[in-house]
Formats: sequence, structure tokens, C-alpha cells
Amino acid sequence: MLVFQPVNGDAHGVAGGLTEVRAAVAGQICFSVLGALGVSTGTTPHTLRGPMVNKVMALLLLRAGQVVEVDTFVDELWEERPPRWALSTLRTHVYHLRRQLDEVLEFPAQRLLRTGRSGYLLDIDPEQLDATRFTRLLRESERLLARDRPDEAAAACREGLALWQGRALATVRPGRVLTGHVQYLEELRVRAHQVRVEAEMRRGRHIHLVPELRDLVAAHPFNEWFHHSLIESLRESGRRGEARNAFQALTAMLRDELGLEPADGPSWSVPA
Repeated sequence: MLVFQPVNGDAHGVAGGLTEVRAAVAGQICFSVLGALGVSTGTTPHTLRGPMVNKVMALLLLRAGQVVEVDTFVDELWEERPPRWALSTLRTHVYHLRRQLDEVLEFPAQRLLRTGRSGYLLDIDPEQLDATRFTRLLRESERLLARDRPDEAAAACREGLALWQGRALATVRPGRVLTGHVQYLEELRVRAHQVRVEAEMRRGRHIHLVPELRDLVAAHPFNEWFHHSLIESLRESGRRGEARNAFQALTAMLRDELGLEPADGPSWSVPA
């Protein structure tokens, strides 16, 4: 393990979070990872310069409130081939990140991006990060759907999905650490679509779902749940011929690409 010591003049530590700073910036400064990585002050978006600076910021955001160990940064930035000067280079990237944040914040970025004994910590309110708000809305929608409140569940999902402005970390080339975070967020995005579709189907809005479900099937061709929902929505909309065609297309795709048959169950019967 690499040995790390705080830089002189930077050892604020990670204990005793600066509550007054977090309260002052909450609602005024927002960070985004559901699309391009960036920071917004009020209605003004800002992007960060430098691929390594963006990677450092992405790790700090996706583990906000936690100390990100130096070894984790090194693994993300250089994987199996870290240079001998990895620690000093990492410090340089953090320095440049702070300087860029200083340009957009009304107080020294060092008060949020803090140095600890083993790494760095970004001390922000969780609600300042779009991924946190999205996850909260998804969990809320799942609870509402479990309580048979589909109208509210659909609304919560729509609000959460509206936070997405592209693929997660669209402007960052992720290494193996960030790749895991990106995959997790994208899986949650798929889950949010599923919850919203189920909620809308419970509301009887099958005909309105067909265009969206066609898009979801095209984007996720091996997701049988989306295929199933499209077939059901077409059938419930009185479009039985199209439902049959959709079923046959799924069957052919699974056989040709994966050598599989559609999952068993009454919902998968060929529409009459």
C-alpha cells in the first residue's frame, strides 16, 4: 500500500464536518454525474478541464462523504502501471481540481475537498449530487408501487429519470473503478424505467406506453422484461397482430443470438 501524508497547510482532517459550509451551499451548488460530469452554481453549469482531474472529481462525487483512499485513486488513474511519482502526480491533480473549483465557488474549495490521513474526501450534502437524488426517488417510487399507489410511483420515477442527461459520466473515460460505478448507475436507470412502466400499466395507460417501450426494446434488446411489457401493452391496446409480431421477433432474436427460448409463463403465450 502506498504511504500517504497530508500536505502542509491542507490538513483540515475529515472529522467534524463543516456544517455551516454545507448548509450555505446546499441548494445553490449542484454536482452532476448522470450525463456530463460538472458543477452548477445556480443556473450556470461549469465543466472541469483535464481528463485526470475529471476522474478524480468523479471518484470523489460517487463516494461523497467518504474518504477515497489514495490506492483507489491510483488504481483508477493508472491501473496496473502506476508511475513511481504517482503520489505527487495525484496531489497535483487534486491541486488543479481545487483551483478550478475555486473559480466557481464563493469560498475556498479546500473547505469541501479535504485531505485526510489516507486520502481525500468531498464533504457535500448528499442532495447536491444528482445521482443521490435519483436513487432516493427510485427507492421512493418502489415503496409507493408496493403500496399500490401507481400514480405517485410513476410521478416519482419521471422526476428521477428527468435528472439523466445522457449516459453516466458521459464526459469521463472511466477506468476499472469508475466502470463499476457507471454500471451500477445504469442498472438503476433500467430499474427506474421498469418501475415507471409497471406503474403506468397499472394505471391502464398501455396505449401511451407503446412508443416508449419500442425505444426501450431497441436500447436493451436482451431485456426480456421490456419485450414482455411491449407485447402486453400492444395486446391490451387491441393491436394483437403487432403483439404477435413483437413476440415472434423476440423469439427469433433469442434463438439466433443466444440459443434460448423466451421465459416460460402465461404472459409469454403467443397473442391469439
